[in-house]
Amino acid sequence: MQPGRSCPLSYRYAPAALARAPELVAETLYVAGGLYGNQQALDWIGARAAREPGNVALVFNGDFNWFNVDAPRFHEINDVVLRHTALRGNVETEIASDDPAAGCGCGYPDFVGDAEVERSNRISERLRETSRAFPALRARLGALPMHRVAVVGGMRIAIVHGDGESLAGWGFSQEALREPSQRSTAAAWFGAARVRLFASSHTCLPVMQSFHTPQGRCLLANNGAAGMPNFSGIRRGLITRISRTAAPDALYGTEIDDVRVEALFVPYDHASFERDFLASWSAGSPAHASYYRRIVDGPAYRPDDALRLETPATA
Repeated sequence: MQPGRSCPLSYRYAPAALARAPELVAETLYVAGGLYGNQQALDWIGARAAREPGNVALVFNGDFNWFNVDAPRFHEINDVVLRHTALRGNVETEIASDDPAAGCGCGYPDFVGDAEVERSNRISERLRETSRAFPALRARLGALPMHRVAVVGGMRIAIVHGDGESLAGWGFSQEALREPSQRSTAAAWFGAARVRLFASSHTCLPVMQSFHTPQGRCLLANNGAAGMPNFSGIRRGLITRISRTAAPDALYGTEIDDVRVEALFVPYDHASFERDFLASWSAGSPAHASYYRRIVDGPAYRPDDALRLETPATA
């Protein structure tokens, strides 16, 4: 199996592992997955969360590193993120390891081409080289948990990087959830985990999907990428906000048991981010080939594609 397509067994967990006492209880919870080393997005997210009243938790659920291969930015981003609750994504897991067998650890499915997989492996290796200058920080990244359980307004929430069974699982991707069989599989994860909401990222494109389950209406909130554009022509990241109160700047959302679950744009300073990106990843580099057009134009995806609130899991 090509590195980057398969993942170690250590990435796996049973959904029932999430049926435990919560580690976080908050009035408002932010989940920011896929920061991808975007310093400008990190600054905005921190400032936005700091404006919230009451007990606020900010969780970075993995892949907060990626483009930040210059040493000062690598240190700064990790230093700030680790002041909050953080999970390790496949990026953090692999740069904390010296075993190249898993490549980037992305667990890419078949619809992702081999050339893109190979470029991701090269990005991961370059980032690993940067991380070796920070052994203590590298150890902290490797020790981060794969998942957390939170409660907001009495509702139990599973925060993962990938899906209900794997740190790098694609079962919560918008592509997989178009299949009735995968919606049925995902619906069963809520019961096993004893949660009404999964918050994830990993798959780069957002999706908010409702499920009709024996325990009632449940929801997946995959924020796609906090640090890259998620929609065509819109140069903004996306994060998930969970609270008893509504956000005036929400792009879309819904309510589960009186708790609002919403997607918020991250209007980072695009010009500064693009300059930082090009300083490390010039034309011809693997990250430029894989990501520059998305950074400039966004993917061929729309907010209407991401919002799927009425599709039954067994339809």
